[in-house]
Amino acid sequence: MEIKMITPKFGVHGQIVTEDVATIKDAGFQTIVCNRPDGEGEDQTDFKKIQTVAEKLGLTAQYLPVQSGLITDKNVADFEQLSETLAVPVLAYCKSGTRAASLWALRESKRRPISEILAVTKAAGYDLNGLSRRLINKGKIPMEKTISKYDILIVGAGAAGIAVASSLQARKSDLSIAVIDPADVHYYQPGWTMVGGGIFEARQTAKTMASLIPNGVKWIKSSVAAFEPAKNAVVLDDSNVVSYDRLVVCPGLKLDWDAVEGLSDTLGRKGVTSNYRFDLAPYTWELVQGLNEGKAIFTQPPMPIKCAGAPQKALYLSGDAWHKKGRLKNIDISFMNAGGVLFGVKDYVPALEKYIQKYGATVNFFHNLIAVDGSAKRATFKVSKPDTDPETIAVDFDMLHVCPPQMAPDFIRVSPLADAVGWVDVDQGTLRHKSFDNIWSLGDVMNAPNAKTAAAARKQAPTVAENIVADIDGRSAPVVYDGYGSCPLTVERGKIVLAEFGYGGALKPSFPKAVLDGAKPTCAAWFLKERVLPPIYWNAMLKGREWLAKPKNA
Repeated sequence: MEIKMITPKFGVHGQIVTEDVATIKDAGFQTIVCNRPDGEGEDQTDFKKIQTVAEKLGLTAQYLPVQSGLITDKNVADFEQLSETLAVPVLAYCKSGTRAASLWALRESKRRPISEILAVTKAAGYDLNGLSRRLINKGKIPMEKTISKYDILIVGAGAAGIAVASSLQARKSDLSIAVIDPADVHYYQPGWTMVGGGIFEARQTAKTMASLIPNGVKWIKSSVAAFEPAKNAVVLDDSNVVSYDRLVVCPGLKLDWDAVEGLSDTLGRKGVTSNYRFDLAPYTWELVQGLNEGKAIFTQPPMPIKCAGAPQKALYLSGDAWHKKGRLKNIDISFMNAGGVLFGVKDYVPALEKYIQKYGATVNFFHNLIAVDGSAKRATFKVSKPDTDPETIAVDFDMLHVCPPQMAPDFIRVSPLADAVGWVDVDQGTLRHKSFDNIWSLGDVMNAPNAKTAAAARKQAPTVAENIVADIDGRSAPVVYDGYGSCPLTVERGKIVLAEFGYGGALKPSFPKAVLDGAKPTCAAWFLKERVLPPIYWNAMLKGREWLAKPKNA
């Protein structure tokens, strides 16, 4: 028999027979709970027979029958009360295990986040998204609430969300559009590298969300708890439900600071910083200015991450500052990269390697940060080189710049929209969901094999908008996204290697080579990054003006 463990103390199973009880005891269980009413199926073993064998073997057996497809509030209350008296571990069973898993989930909804409940039950083989409204309501059957409906519902008001809303409005002004996002502030995240390098002020990278939501677009200031694509509905964390004709999903990534032991406890002090957070980027520059000698470490976690070049951008701008102040000879720089290459598109690597040499940096591949001790100024890495047994090493530091592990948000990973590893599952050309025809996704959270950058979202937004409007008109998708992404690699103050590429690493330069050679560090690319791209972001991309972003025909 295959027992599915929800937690170490609670497992579930389909219908059992008396011969299974000894196996259950041998597996270490102390209690059996039957959630299937006697007589539900012709081939079903009556509970009394199970109970008799269980008690002979020293196990407790309890009968808490639940009608198939109808778990009442009283069922949940009775299960919660019973659970307080049971010896653990507990094995609960019904016809398939679903009722048992559902009772556990509904009980736990009073004490665990819905995303955690859906994640652990999904891992055990039970998709309980259909219970999402009830889980949000702490296990009780919710009262029906007023449901708002929109032609287009957009989840996420970051770069991708606002850009696609504006692009849709520009094409079809009579659409009813709503954007769901709980944040009060919208950030120009590509600017944080420049803040950490002392070029921008942090305030230049932030504006109020209210000032950026397009006129005529409804802003739903809330968080998404669950998706119900079969019902064309999104459930909010307050149990309200919003329905749609078409859905666009683009909430961005989750930065998993807690995945590195001790990191959250020391961020922003004791020499530990990150340009991946608005409030920490200024501390990066503070550390750079204050470091006269010692060890500086820059980390990069396993892919995918936002802007794969950002971890080494921090290294280059820091190294340049120390070089210009004459301190570089006294500072030991290390780049600890969990991957095996300096940059994923080989055409740009030679220029980057020259700067690694210029700053005297040591590049350590297959080194993944797993722990930080801020008080001891020590970072621990797991080293997993090919054909070599993994090992753990500790390295002392005076400055540590961390790029955190990243993943899709919890409410995406446990949803019906996600692929096997948690990303929204789309066609990489049309950006339409592979299973749900009225859902599209763009930005960092979908699974197309492109770089996760703002420049990519700038190209994706018109593609999604054009294809949605075509769908409304009854036409097939007229345009495709070619995987374009851009990474302006700030190799020194005043020069940038402008990496532009698409699917498979194909080069996608925006300018003729005579005007701007992206494979070489140029002042022109720096001017673009510092002076041109921020206004394009605020005044073009977010306003639906598609300069250098017109979609390509399919």
